[in-house]
Amino acid sequence: MKRRRVVITGRGCVTALAESVGDFFAALCEGRSGISTIESFDTSAYPVHFGGEIKDFDVTKYVDQRESKRMDRFTQFAMAAAHQAVADSGLDFSKEDVSRAGVVVGTGIGGIGEIEQQHIRLLDKGPGKVSPFCVPRLMANAASGNIAIRYGLRGPNFCVSSACASGNNAIGEAFANIVCGRSDIMITGGAEAALTPVGLASFCAARSLSLRNDDPQAASRPFDKDRDGFVLSEGAGVLVLEEEGRARKRGAKIYAELLGYSATDDGYHITAPLPDGAGAASAMKRALADAGLAPEKIDYINAHGTGTELNDCAESSAIRYVFAEHAYKIPVSSTKSSIGHLLGASGAVELIVCVEAINEAAIPPTVNLENPDERCDLKMDYVPLQARQAKVNYALSNSFGFGGHDACLVVGKV
Repeated sequence: MKRRRVVITGRGCVTALAESVGDFFAALCEGRSGISTIESFDTSAYPVHFGGEIKDFDVTKYVDQRESKRMDRFTQFAMAAAHQAVADSGLDFSKEDVSRAGVVVGTGIGGIGEIEQQHIRLLDKGPGKVSPFCVPRLMANAASGNIAIRYGLRGPNFCVSSACASGNNAIGEAFANIVCGRSDIMITGGAEAALTPVGLASFCAARSLSLRNDDPQAASRPFDKDRDGFVLSEGAGVLVLEEEGRARKRGAKIYAELLGYSATDDGYHITAPLPDGAGAASAMKRALADAGLAPEKIDYINAHGTGTELNDCAESSAIRYVFAEHAYKIPVSSTKSSIGHLLGASGAVELIVCVEAINEAAIPPTVNLENPDERCDLKMDYVPLQARQAKVNYALSNSFGFGGHDACLVVGKV
């Protein structure tokens, strides 16, 4: 059977930098930062006081207030991004075969805020006072389930949880559903809201986070020798994928074509990547093969680029291995430098960045990259400090996660 083509017809996002795709990408290219002091809880006893916190989020713009109270914050973000993406796509599901439409949304942690709140109630007031909505709010598949319910979709619906690779894995699995003919339309992406007391404390205890409390906006420094950890953030990214023929038939605006996907694992360590980046390299090579592209065709790489010593060095090594001399000609930037690390939502937001780079002929910078680390590769182009205009026909998005997960996506101009 001929392989079916998959296109992107809708995009939506909620980040600490902006709450719409257009504003988000413009802010990235302006080199702005969404990192700020945390205001939602008291961080005075923590070694870290800042993150990519979304301020003044009004879920009632997207979901009825009563309905929203039955959702954890990560699901609220997902619903907002899905609302934007579906509106952007122009789809009217009352006119579609909903048995051929599904949802795959990833999350690394899920409803941690709900778990914390209900545990406090349990200790303070006893088991009889734990909310009957606790399980529907905390479960990792709450985002995908609620999106399907909102639009009455009856095709495949599931959650992918592979730490910081969750968003890319979710999109890849949705892509595969359309390629093989099981579905025609998929709403997909990632959502996370782990910027909570326990979430922050956990990453502090693991010594994963930057401690730059005196200058939060300079804290996320991928590939910079002065980096000291990543910045914990929250948000969501959602895309609408469609089979190419039906999208054209209905006259949809097509933003890009999703061409390839690969998922591998390092099989090495629960939190550390293979030092030589072999697992990441394997995922990149397989994604390129799935897309039918030679490495030299890639015009831009949106790096996982967390701003941690282990990731940045391993990812640089992997890119150099896969692309050889072409590695020194490809712009490679990390948008985590502007918005921090959204964990399971990162890959979805970063694929949207790749799509926008193609459509706007612009590559966002790696902000705060003032002193490139020679252990990464001084000859590689990490797009320091300033965005640039550049024609992008094909882009690669990398996501790697605790557990050794490697997930890569290839997207191209239509």
